[in-house]
Amino acid sequence: MPLIQRKKGAEADKAASDKAASSEEKIVQDGSEDEDRKKKESPAGKKKKKERGGEKGKWSCLDNCCWFVGCVCTVWWLLLFLYNAMPSSFPQYVTEVITGPLPDPPGVKLKKEGLTAKHPVVFVPGIVTGGLELWEGHECAEGLFRKRLWGGTFGEAYKRPLCWVEHMSLDNETGLDPPGIRLRPVTGLVAADYFMPGYFVWAVLIANLARIGYEEKTMYMAAYDWRLSFQNTEVRDQTLSRMKSHIEMMVATNGGKKAVVIPHSMGVLYFLHFMKWVEAPAPMGGGGGPDWCSKHIKAIMNIGGPFLGVPKAVSGLFSAEAKDIAVARAIAPGFLGNDIFRVQTLQRVMKMSRTWDSTMSMIPKGGETIWGGLDWSPEEGYLPSKRRQIMNDSQVSSESGTNSSSSRARVNYGRIISFGKDAAESPSSEIEMIDFRDAVKGRNLANTTCRDVWTEYHDMGIEGIRAVAEHRVYTAETVLDLLQFVAPKMMARGSAHFSYGIADDLDDPKYEHYKYWSNPLETKLPSASDIEIFSMYGVGIPTERAYVYKMSPSAECFIPFQIDTSFEGEYEDSCLKDGVYTVEGDETVPVLSAGFMCAKGWRGKTRFNPSGIRTYVREYDHAPPANLLEGRGTQSGSHVDVMGNFALIEDIIRVAAGATGEDLGGDQVYSDIFKWSEKINLAL
Repeated sequence: MPLIQRKKGAEADKAASDKAASSEEKIVQDGSEDEDRKKKESPAGKKKKKERGGEKGKWSCLDNCCWFVGCVCTVWWLLLFLYNAMPSSFPQYVTEVITGPLPDPPGVKLKKEGLTAKHPVVFVPGIVTGGLELWEGHECAEGLFRKRLWGGTFGEAYKRPLCWVEHMSLDNETGLDPPGIRLRPVTGLVAADYFMPGYFVWAVLIANLARIGYEEKTMYMAAYDWRLSFQNTEVRDQTLSRMKSHIEMMVATNGGKKAVVIPHSMGVLYFLHFMKWVEAPAPMGGGGGPDWCSKHIKAIMNIGGPFLGVPKAVSGLFSAEAKDIAVARAIAPGFLGNDIFRVQTLQRVMKMSRTWDSTMSMIPKGGETIWGGLDWSPEEGYLPSKRRQIMNDSQVSSESGTNSSSSRARVNYGRIISFGKDAAESPSSEIEMIDFRDAVKGRNLANTTCRDVWTEYHDMGIEGIRAVAEHRVYTAETVLDLLQFVAPKMMARGSAHFSYGIADDLDDPKYEHYKYWSNPLETKLPSASDIEIFSMYGVGIPTERAYVYKMSPSAECFIPFQIDTSFEGEYEDSCLKDGVYTVEGDETVPVLSAGFMCAKGWRGKTRFNPSGIRTYVREYDHAPPANLLEGRGTQSGSHVDVMGNFALIEDIIRVAAGATGEDLGGDQVYSDIFKWSEKINLAL
């Protein structure tokens, strides 16, 4: 019995050990399977397991970025919803709580005074502010018939940028439409009332004119394709003929009351060209006869007119830059300068804008006589400071910004382009300038080695590029040679349509050619002594006047020159900032260009104004908006925002309702335009 029991016990122990071994084997097997599963498991799966188990996964940079973008978008859409949901009067209510009661808009104010619509009004928009729509395009522009490619939301520029650039460009040989592409100006008041949703151009002025009784039949937007040279707008679209016939119709249907013409920016030069064209005999001109302007125009109220050009045009054509772009390029050189997503921003902008012949109309005119030379300029000694208003054209400000300290470095504004700060500041006798005109050009390998967008710089070669930099300094005269050297195709087209000199003898028959008509220094005003010409512009904003350049690090592959933003003035109120020298102006047009012709060149009877047309200078001192709810403000002096300046609008409405320049008080001046004009030795 004990033997049997022992045997059974042994068998039980063996079974137990076998069971334990089997269990152990199963555990090991399960463990190895778990290990295999863990190895095969994706990172996302592991993360989910950790989260299920209560463990927190580590956040990556991408997670943080996604959350940040999501939060910004959510807050933005919430604010946008609240803004659209609030009553339209709420922003005005808040503004009045903060700043006190707002003044009546000019239209409301003048209606209370009893003013009503009298003279028909013609608006002449400037460069880039008029809408352009597609009438014919390539396959990539399918579905865009009569959609705006310029102006509006600019949606297509984001959706298909290369297609957009292709359609916005003109033919590099003719300056007209490329084969298979037709962009045409939008017509009517909507052509330039808003540049894009919420960004007004002419809308505020139109609305205020409507307050005293104006409507579309007494207002006309003389829209044109601002990319074309002025004469080519007539060749291709008959725009000048349309303006002529429309003005004639408006005068005839308004009881013979003459038109008040209001050009803005480049539109000032365009209308100057029109006045010569309309009186010139056909086929070059409109055949209206020598008294057409006298019969049809009461006043020309030029807003922000670049009569003598703008230095900004030089930097734009030379390196596709202005001050803001140069700063952005310095902050993010990879975005603007390099091949990001195969869209090389600045190169494509340069290639496109150099086909727009109109940009060459704003190259500085008058050479060193107007803009100064290596060692002098009319604005010499200028420093920003408080100014007092002058209401009489015979007075000159005694509190102007000219009290410069002798310890300060002299600013040579006549040197529009300088390579290096030493070239900008040193006496001209110490600057070694190597002539670039005879430099040997040679094609570089940029097209194949850098996948670059072709520009005319590729035909210069590195030796030609170095020769440009070694010349060191360029004035208003030599900058024409510079542009001729770096962009010969562009300048060949431009020289057929524009001129930049000063006429010795205005009776010379050569000045009957249309290339001289938009240069006030090479043409006469019409024989119409009863017309009044106003120069109206903002002041009090630093405006680009001269630039310090350097060669780009990647000169062989991209645009070889750029503004050197590392240079700053030594003093807090210095005119040098981010490699750009600034003077008095409206942020785009210097006072010298906007005001000289009405302050001196056309003042009284001169060879440029033989009939003695009365001229007035009306400046509007810049005051930024008091708070964000004021938008762009009602006292702005900046180049476009001045179109919403209540004082300027009031002046325009008064003249349109029958007032004269004397009724407005004559000149209204804050700057030193009269003093600077006297420094210019121009035979009148």
